[in-house]
Amino acid sequence: MKTIAFYGSSLLSSYWNGAATYYRGLLRDLAGRGYRITFYEPDAFDRQSHRDIDPPDWARVRVYPATPEAMRAVVAEAAAADIVVKASGVGVFDDELLEGVTAAARPEAIRIFWDVDAPATLAEMRGDPGHVLHRAMPALDLVLTYGGGPPVVSAYEAFGARACIPVYNALDPETHHPVAPDPRFAADLAFLGNRLPDREERVQTFFLVAAARLPERRFLLGGSGWEARGLPLNVRHIGHVSTRDHNAFNVSPLAVLNIARESMAAVGFSPATRVFEAAGAGGCLITDAWEGLGLFLKEGEEVLVARDGRDVADHVAALTPERARAIGEAARRRILSEHTYARRGAQVDAIFREEATRKAAASFERSVA
Repeated sequence: MKTIAFYGSSLLSSYWNGAATYYRGLLRDLAGRGYRITFYEPDAFDRQSHRDIDPPDWARVRVYPATPEAMRAVVAEAAAADIVVKASGVGVFDDELLEGVTAAARPEAIRIFWDVDAPATLAEMRGDPGHVLHRAMPALDLVLTYGGGPPVVSAYEAFGARACIPVYNALDPETHHPVAPDPRFAADLAFLGNRLPDREERVQTFFLVAAARLPERRFLLGGSGWEARGLPLNVRHIGHVSTRDHNAFNVSPLAVLNIARESMAAVGFSPATRVFEAAGAGGCLITDAWEGLGLFLKEGEEVLVARDGRDVADHVAALTPERARAIGEAARRRILSEHTYARRGAQVDAIFREEATRKAAASFERSVA
């Protein structure tokens, strides 16, 4: 029960791929626990020309052409693994990959669907009786999710999941940690996020409204897709920010802003990777309000919470460098204590072991029946 075949979007590139840090933190920890991991990622969406890490020594990465023939070839390799994981949001051949790897896996292997965007997936399932997950669910042993808490667990169980377990984002202190400020990212408030349909209105509400209310302050916007968007004069857009620059991006401004996508905010219990990255670097984080935040950070002491752009502007206007530093340091202590990928890896390792024991017992019962 030590080999994992993991079919995901990309381990090597975070370009239009917000799950990269999550994959890296979890899989690196699992490798340290003795798991041998092969990560299968398609050569798609120009990610391979935007790699921000080299192939790691803790996982074998198989980059395959985004063609039906190459997809079928990597699907067949699922038969060699003890644990087969199909993640959501690969972007090409998602349906074929899910059905293919669950069929190719050996009977004793653990079959997992790992959902890194549960609100979107569940909305699709509600609207489409023919969704691939409705067909695949009986063959799955587990559904693991990037977040979502009780609402997501209940929804997946209602769709027939044998078990649904959230495995939240976390911090890898080896990759996200305090660094010296970088003048490139100097600002009073910075926000990092790609322009997405269910995020844009909330960026307007929380970030751009705040910028308009504080014309004398400096605002910094990182992420792809904002080039064509009209921005206030005090907002500087810098495009895609590589993961190697995230630490500096988080510590250089007075504060950094987290804005959950609309679907994630509605479900709650879905802290973005950005929350842990900012806390790990010791940055002062302002976040929009969402249910479950208190499981991760304490409002007013470890994080500042805003209900709209007026609140964001008020926080920025009142914030001193001393208080910002105190909030960032408190957040870092909390996250290091309770929310590292070492803790998440231990959780996932326990899940795998328990599921292997359950499957072995069920197989034995069938053999003696």
